Amino acid sequence: RCVQETAPTQQTRLHKAFADSRGRTVLVASGSASIERLAPGVTADPATSLDSTLSPDCALPAAQRAGTADTGGVRYTTTHLGADACYPSERLATLLRIPDGTGDGDTIALGAPDILLNDHLDEQGNASLALQLLGSRPHLVWYLPSLSDASATSPDDERSLFDLLPSGWLWGTLQLFIAAALAALWRARRLGPLVPEKLPVAIRASETAEGRARLYRKTDARDRAADALRSTTRTRLAPLVGVSVTQAHTPEALLPALSAHLHGDGQDQHTLLFGPPPSDDAALIALTDRLDALEREVRRP
Repeated sequence: RCVQETAPTQQTRLHKAFADSRGRTVLVASGSASIERLAPGVTADPATSLDSTLSPDCALPAAQRAGTADTGGVRYTTTHLGADACYPSERLATLLRIPDGTGDGDTIALGAPDILLNDHLDEQGNASLALQLLGSRPHLVWYLPSLSDASATSPDDERSLFDLLPSGWLWGTLQLFIAAALAALWRARRLGPLVPEKLPVAIRASETAEGRARLYRKTDARDRAADALRSTTRTRLAPLVGVSVTQAHTPEALLPALSAHLHGDGQDQHTLLFGPPPSDDAALIALTDRLDALEREVRRP
C-alpha cells in the first residue's frame, strides 16, 4: 500500500486497516501530524531537507542496490531499535523502514515523492529504489486521499452551523432583541399620536391654473396645454354620454356615444377631441373656446 497525506479520521481508520495485514505500507511525505498516527514511534522533524540527491548510508538491501537517489523532503527519527534509517540529511533519515512485530510486514516512511514521479525516474537510482519499495509484494494499492471519501469525516466530527458559532452568541442575540424592544417603546412614547396640522398658506385653484398656464406659454408648450385641455374635457364628457371614465380617452368608445347624444358630425368631434396640437396661441384659444362650447352643449338638457 502507498498512502499520501490524509485527514485525521482517515489516518485512524487506515492504521487500523493495515496494522495486522503483514504487508508493506509506504507513507509518502507524511508530516508530523499524520506520521504519529500511521506509524507510532516515528517523529517528523519540522525542518525539511534542502538536499535532493542523497546516499543510502544504511544496510537496507533496496537502498544499497539503488545507490544515490533523489529523496530529501521530510526527515524522520524513530524509537524503534530495528529500524533502517537511510538517505540521511544532517543525520536525520529521509527514508525510514520500521519492521512490524511479526517480522513479515513493515512500514516505509518516504520523505519526498520525487523518486515516484515520471520526470525523475531516469535520474540517479530513483527507478530502482521506487520499484523495490513498491514492488516487494504481488499486489500494490495506491491510496490518494480526498475530502469526498466516506472516511474523511465521521458522525462525531460533523457539526451544525450553531456549533460553529461562538459560545456567547445566544445571549448576545437575546440582548439585542431586548435593546431593540426598549428602544421601540422609548421612541413610541416620545413621538405620541399623529396630530393634523393646517397648511400655512391656502392657494386658490385659479392661481394654480394661471401659474401653470404661464409656464406652458413661457416654454411654447402648446401641445402639452392642448393635451391637458382635451384630456380634461374627455374625462368630464364621458359620464354625461354614458361612457366609463376608463374609456374616456378611447375614440372608438367616446365618439359614437357623443355623436348619438348630439346628433352631430363625428369627424368634427374627432378633430376637436383627438386632433393635432394647435400651431399658435390663437389656435389654442380657439380650441379652448370650442371645447368649452362642446361641454355646454352636452350638458344642455
